[in-house]
Amino acid sequence: MSGPNVQKLCESTREKLKAAILKVEAFLNEYSLPQLAQSQDEEEVAYYKGFLSDLRHLLVFSETSSEKIGVLLRRANFDVNSAEDTLYKVYHNVINSFFYPKNECYAEDGRYAYTGQEAIRFRKQVAAPAREIILDVTKTYEELRDDLDYYESDYLSQRRMSAPRS
Repeated sequence: MSGPNVQKLCESTREKLKAAILKVEAFLNEYSLPQLAQSQDEEEVAYYKGFLSDLRHLLVFSETSSEKIGVLLRRANFDVNSAEDTLYKVYHNVINSFFYPKNECYAEDGRYAYTGQEAIRFRKQVAAPAREIILDVTKTYEELRDDLDYYESDYLSQRRMSAPRS
């Protein structure tokens, strides 16, 4: 990808990450485990522990990526190679963290993606605030996934092909 295109992609990625960060951080600051797991059933508590853990990981990955992109954009000379490497890591850390959470409290069901319905399916019935935060940031992470699709496989292939042979 050309330098100006990578720089624009970095700028838009950072803006989208910032928007998602604000929403996830506000949710995590407002809700706690006892508020979400109201019945105190052992299975429900375990579910929400996993859910909150996944959201905290997502927040950390998103914040770290946003900061790295910010550093790249503030440099006097924009380093395209570092930017592409950072965008690759955004795809593989942030996007994958959202769509494939470790505790599998929710998952994307691709069959619904083309019907106009919500593609995110929760493993069990969840509290309204938990459902709302995931559905609220889904569009942002879907846009990021679409924007950074190149970094899923093509970028790595290009890097391997351009690497010096020994």
